[in-house]
Amino acid sequence: MVIKEISDPRLEGIFITDVKVDRELAYADIFVSALEGVSRSKEVIHGLDHASGFLRKSLSDRIELRVFPRLRFHWDPTPEKAEHIETLLASLRDEGKKEKENGKPD
Repeated sequence: MVIKEISDPRLEGIFITDVKVDRELAYADIFVSALEGVSRSKEVIHGLDHASGFLRKSLSDRIELRVFPRLRFHWDPTPEKAEHIETLLASLRDEGKKEKENGKPD
């Protein structure tokens, strides 16, 4: 829905990483991230907050529930953290290769 039905440039390149609905179905906490990372977090959350009424109505038309939860959007920093960890691991692998090439023991 976010990709096909909302034409807000602030929401380009975003993806949903998790959704948690409370037991009473009062709130759905939706965690999002974007390809460009945390630099767009405020812009993305603002765009989603702006579209939340439309999204909630569209979802309630598609999912039969007596009460449909209110949508709350949160930025998920996990992809940026994972990328940072991957970079660190790659640098450690590179250092290990260089040490082996130079004849230094592990």
